[in-house]
Amino acid sequence: MANLITLTEYKVAEGLQSTKEDAKLELTITSVSQLVKTYCGNGIIDFFSVNKTETLSINWASNIVQLTESPVTTVNSVQERDSLSSAYTTLVNNQDYYVDNATDSIYRVSSSGSARNWANGPGSVKVVYNAGYEKCPEDLKLAVIDLITYYHKDHHRTARQTIAGASRENKTSSGSRNNPAFPDHIKRVLDLYKNF
Repeated sequence: MANLITLTEYKVAEGLQSTKEDAKLELTITSVSQLVKTYCGNGIIDFFSVNKTETLSINWASNIVQLTESPVTTVNSVQERDSLSSAYTTLVNNQDYYVDNATDSIYRVSSSGSARNWANGPGSVKVVYNAGYEKCPEDLKLAVIDLITYYHKDHHRTARQTIAGASRENKTSSGSRNNPAFPDHIKRVLDLYKNF
């Protein structure tokens, strides 16, 4: 999928003019873009103009499904089926379902607008939608640039360096379980875009 920033954007932000490390930087940009998307659980820019098809399995009585991409910009179709052998039925917006853009959720409703449960079973609900941003938001872009530098300069390899008697500690994020150990200033921004 698409990188969150371009090589040109990175080089302008870092004041780089040499082309000597362009190949390594391109690889790092691609890797960091994917790392950020994986950590955030969000394609960020991947599904803004490309449809995302999400098939959801409903295993209990529920009138709500939460979509994985955020923020939802357009819901193109919602379909439901009662069993694996039955065909999907296309539902009508504001008649059979309601889109809650504040939570990126879709509620199943009856024609009167009251709550109704989704059909249960594997792949019982299929949603085609668009979500995310046309381009990487500027605050996230800043974190991506810092993260590219963090990996490009190998700051992630050592927590403490000693050069000519002076010691420098590369502080990483601390404390939480399942912590990827990003530097705190980067993690704070990434967490703003993380889907929980």
